[in-house]
Amino acid sequence: MKGFLNYYETFNKSLEEFVKKNPSKRLYDPINYLLNLGGKRLRPILLLMSADAFGKKHKKAIHAALAVEIFHNFTLMHDDIMDEAPLRRGKLTVHKKWNLNSGILSGDAMLIQVYQILQNYDKDVLKKLLKILNKTALQVCEGQQFDLDFEYQDNVTHSQYIEMIRLKTAVLLGCSLKMGAIIGGASKDNGKIIYDYGVLLGLAFQIQDDYLDVFGNANSFGKQIGGDIVENKKTILFHQSMDKGSREEQKELQSWFSTKTQKKFTDKKVKEVKKLFEMTGAKESSLNLVEMYTKKAFKKLNDINLPLKSKKIFESFGLQLMDRKF
Repeated sequence: MKGFLNYYETFNKSLEEFVKKNPSKRLYDPINYLLNLGGKRLRPILLLMSADAFGKKHKKAIHAALAVEIFHNFTLMHDDIMDEAPLRRGKLTVHKKWNLNSGILSGDAMLIQVYQILQNYDKDVLKKLLKILNKTALQVCEGQQFDLDFEYQDNVTHSQYIEMIRLKTAVLLGCSLKMGAIIGGASKDNGKIIYDYGVLLGLAFQIQDDYLDVFGNANSFGKQIGGDIVENKKTILFHQSMDKGSREEQKELQSWFSTKTQKKFTDKKVKEVKKLFEMTGAKESSLNLVEMYTKKAFKKLNDINLPLKSKKIFESFGLQLMDRKF
């Protein structure tokens, strides 16, 4: 199997070629802008890794990798609109740089491009790819709806929150790995195991994202630090604080999350809530959850029918993900 950097470079070259082929028209300008903002390219790399691990077919998986990354960015474009987010990867979000209608319409066009790209596969492979992608796409929408609902619900349990991030984020990582496995010719059992590995890794990834939203570095994180707090998003840090904090700390935290934040109080709110996350032990326990889900993902690899060398590559990727600071 190739190294992570090689997968990244191979994919980015293909993505650059895709962007160049997009017409220079107003519909496509926001698409090209978002795709050119960079990113970890986590999902396409996992897809290429999986195709290589099961059949040394990463070159045949390029189209699927493009489809997954474009789908992911489509969801980001529309999520940013719903969240009223000002920044994406350190730059203005599409709806801020252009306008709301451009963000909606260009996002719709991206979704259509996903299915156009997948038409490069023969009908048998295409049918399998569409089955897992369509299921995942609906799950992502379900997760986003839960996320929106939770902003207005007083009582959201820890398990409900985990289910939301499983749907909104984790299943797409599992989908990416399974699509790669399909192209690589993996057995049905191996396809399911690598999918489960991806979902568990996705849970660890999102919990760490919640952590970095509050305790990350603003320059490297690429998003507004404390944005989740300002938007009253009850992330894993909120739930850990409510589970572990005193009655007074719980009451104070709920008070901060009960009203929409006025701009002049934004900095104070982020500072005080961040302090509560530290005092209640939520900061540390959230990192422990990242480690727990990562280790669960690694256990899945024990059951997969792959050479030890290939399993170690997937494990190494997970470790790098767990140690990220951005």
